[in-house]
Amino acid sequence: MFNTDQPRGKRRFSTPSTCTVKSTAFHFFVLSEPTLYTPKGSEEIEFAHAGLGKRMLSLADHLKHSEIVSLVEDEYSKLKTLKGGWMFSKGTGGSGRRKLTIIPIDSEGYSTRVLKAASNNGKNTIYVVPIQEHLSTEPLPYDSPEFSKMPQSTCITCGSEMPLQLLPLHVGQCSGTITGNTPGASLDEDCHVIDQPVEPTTGTREGMGVSFEVCPICLTPYPFDILLSHASTCGDRMGITHSESASPTRREELPGPSVQRLSIQLSAAHMNEQDPWKACQLFREELLDRNSEHRRLSLTLDMFDEPEEQDSSLISFYKMNNVNWAAPFKCHLRGDAAVGEGVNRHVLSLVMQKLKTGFSINLGSAGLTTLFEGEKEHRVPSAAAVLRASNLFEMAGRMIGHSVLHGGPGFSGLSFPVVKLLTGRHRDTAASALTLQDCPDLDHRETIALLTKAKMTAAETTSVTDLCLSWDLPVPSPTNHDWLFQELLTQAVLDRVAQPIKQIRKGLKDTGIWPLLSDRPDVHPIIFPREADEELDAQTVIKNICWPKPTSDSDQDEDEEDCVPFETVTLITEFLRKFIVEASPEVLRDLVKFWVGWEQLTTNLIVEVVTSTYPVAHTCFSKLKLPSHYRTYIKFHDDLSMCIRCTNSGFGLV
Repeated sequence: MFNTDQPRGKRRFSTPSTCTVKSTAFHFFVLSEPTLYTPKGSEEIEFAHAGLGKRMLSLADHLKHSEIVSLVEDEYSKLKTLKGGWMFSKGTGGSGRRKLTIIPIDSEGYSTRVLKAASNNGKNTIYVVPIQEHLSTEPLPYDSPEFSKMPQSTCITCGSEMPLQLLPLHVGQCSGTITGNTPGASLDEDCHVIDQPVEPTTGTREGMGVSFEVCPICLTPYPFDILLSHASTCGDRMGITHSESASPTRREELPGPSVQRLSIQLSAAHMNEQDPWKACQLFREELLDRNSEHRRLSLTLDMFDEPEEQDSSLISFYKMNNVNWAAPFKCHLRGDAAVGEGVNRHVLSLVMQKLKTGFSINLGSAGLTTLFEGEKEHRVPSAAAVLRASNLFEMAGRMIGHSVLHGGPGFSGLSFPVVKLLTGRHRDTAASALTLQDCPDLDHRETIALLTKAKMTAAETTSVTDLCLSWDLPVPSPTNHDWLFQELLTQAVLDRVAQPIKQIRKGLKDTGIWPLLSDRPDVHPIIFPREADEELDAQTVIKNICWPKPTSDSDQDEDEEDCVPFETVTLITEFLRKFIVEASPEVLRDLVKFWVGWEQLTTNLIVEVVTSTYPVAHTCFSKLKLPSHYRTYIKFHDDLSMCIRCTNSGFGLV
């Protein structure tokens, strides 16, 4: 009787297995009032700001009516105060704004089973519609409990921290006020920034005793103690008359100073010039001369700041409104002894480099934010919604126009069809120049390229069909492959960046160079050059160098201490010539940037051989001073290579 396989002792009974509770994820959307239609796409962010809108909840399959209502009201606290009740609804089939139908209720109320059947197992959105009352759509504070689960992000304009989903709406309403503590806002007296009013209404601030009066020129309230100094320069800085400033509509149409209007009144000398380079130079010189009496525009960068802080300073500077970008420009590098025109060149070169490689700011997706994407010579603006909402492409247009206005480098590598569309050409004209390399999305590029095949497989046809249906285009047929190829490519490249291109064009107009772009199509390759055209070769660089000449005996007697023997001068210049011949195009660009401050090659590159420790560049005078103590080319090569690599952290010095 004891010879059995039955377990003995305390664990003789088997442990019951745990029951796994299944759950389903549902998308709920709470509306603010009784309605028969789904909300517009533009209203979703406003609903979210009010603590309503779209959320995702996970419901167990066994939940009953009271449990479901409790979970939904815990997620949307405003529903707890709603009198008159609410019901679940679903949208009818189709796209766009659709009609709502009430989800039928069982005898015991809503259950997870009913919601799964109505929403296709959670794939379709379930709308919560009030029956009698209206919910408030007033924006909630960013620290409300409704936003506690959302990822947080920071506005680079005002520094406020808020939920990432609400950042696009905030950016559109942010005043962008530049204060003294904002990075990039210089407190120098030459800074051309319109003083921001401290109080939105006139009168006296309660509890503070500060009196405000309205400026008679711009009709904006300012503290009485600074009103006189503001009014004395208000009309000059704004570049508008009293009647124009009194019209709110007029000021909205012209968000900045009337630089574009001033540039239109320029003479036609640049139109009669045959050479596009000289025409561009004449236009710049005349526009800068017309605005030479305006208050100077200043930008200060701290060389000891982190890259994120320096990029924030540049972004804050170029996002300023009511600025005359054709005014005299002056840059300061805090922590560096460099001064003069070379500093302006260095900063403008840094701005254009950041525009290509990206800014060290975090907009919720990555540590490096790039405004342009794609291959070399085929870059297109990014289609990210957060970049459009932050007006960063308008900032990019100001950067490009400001650099060109002061003789700096243009923006190279931009897609040729994008340049056509950006400079005012028709969409069909730009679309005719598209190639597959212009499509930045590799998946879309591979799918569109299938239409060039003589015969597609069933799987390839399905892939192309899915893409066509997602973009509301006809499915492929034996006779429409060529037309469909062009339409898909246009949709993938041009249509998705229509808004960024408008913002870039607006930024270019703010700087005043738009008349040059519209009147002279032959200057487009100068402002938007090809990267291959910017590559330097050794012979071109050597041709533009002014080599040292032998000194006479009388000159040697006058300054014997600083005199370097001609044999040494010849040896050092031969080292430099060999360095240039063996250098790659990238190294030559860095050498020219170290020499003059930016990548633009000038005609007079001066070389001097002096008594010093390391090579030194005086960028204002395009002068390179080489030490005379080198006896081997290896040591000369190492020191000069070290110098040209330090232009971002140091300026012309080691």
